[in-house]
Amino acid sequence: MTLQPETRSPKRNWPRKTLQVILQYGGSALVLYLLFRLLPGRQVWQALGHLPARLWILVLAGYLAAHCIGTAKYRLVLNLGGAGINVRQAARCYFAGLFGSLFLPSLIGGDILRVAMALRVARSRAGVLLGSLVDRLSDFAALALLAGIGAALVPGTLDPRSRKIFELAGGIAIIGIAVAASAIAMLPVRRFSYRMRRRFVRLRGAFHSTIKQPGTMLRALSMSVTVQLVFIFLNVVLAGACGLHLRFRIWLFAWPLAKLSAAIPITQAGIGVREAALAALLVPFGATAVLAVAAGIAWDAISIGGAIAGGVFALLAGRFWPSSRSASVDPAD
Repeated sequence: MTLQPETRSPKRNWPRKTLQVILQYGGSALVLYLLFRLLPGRQVWQALGHLPARLWILVLAGYLAAHCIGTAKYRLVLNLGGAGINVRQAARCYFAGLFGSLFLPSLIGGDILRVAMALRVARSRAGVLLGSLVDRLSDFAALALLAGIGAALVPGTLDPRSRKIFELAGGIAIIGIAVAASAIAMLPVRRFSYRMRRRFVRLRGAFHSTIKQPGTMLRALSMSVTVQLVFIFLNVVLAGACGLHLRFRIWLFAWPLAKLSAAIPITQAGIGVREAALAALLVPFGATAVLAVAAGIAWDAISIGGAIAGGVFALLAGRFWPSSRSASVDPAD
């Protein structure tokens, strides 16, 4: 009697999950529709038509090369906590997650698939969970750092209202991190079951192993900054080909904030939200909304193409390099 609800729960959950996916795709479609209704859509397509095929290929190659750096950083932070995954396993998990971002909510949806695959091959599940968290936090920290540098470099062109909004967002982020850290520190571990307490102990051990290597953490952050800088440079190249020419420091400020907005789980892979945010951030600096949206759509095409390429790689890697645990895993881990 008690097991019956659990066996039926997946069947009961699929309508809700299907509705969630429909709403996410619908959210992206709605935002893009509104953008094309408010802006002259023909001019947006004309701007995109200025991009030669060779440029698309070169930018896509640069995009995938940057994600190779991201793969190395992903393996680095997971192994800090004792995950013990090799290069091939890390690459397959990473690029499968990149592909999964096309179907899972917001910009970070692919992390779910990435974690699920890494748990199958890792030596330590706690290391995977903690490393995945550190991996995503390092990306967010890199974006915030670059946006802060950009804000410091454009004091003359950033109006007081925009600066206050930026400072308020930064303050909220700091408070949120402090609250989350305090909640974790005050977590009543003794109230959980023995099995859960063992897992918490392993997670704490992975955490201590991670913080004891600040040099490696700094290296991971520097790799995240490098990846985001490459993305910004590639976006500047696409925008320039569309006819939008702005100083790099302006992109350094606007692009990370637009990408952070894509983490809001209301659209699929952040499509639509990122374009609207990028236009809103660039217009005060003299950009036209048409060209800003065109640059954002061009980047979406690159990210979708890169995600598909990542999915093909993960599929082929699964055929030639079957997934297997690198070592035995404790069932309680």
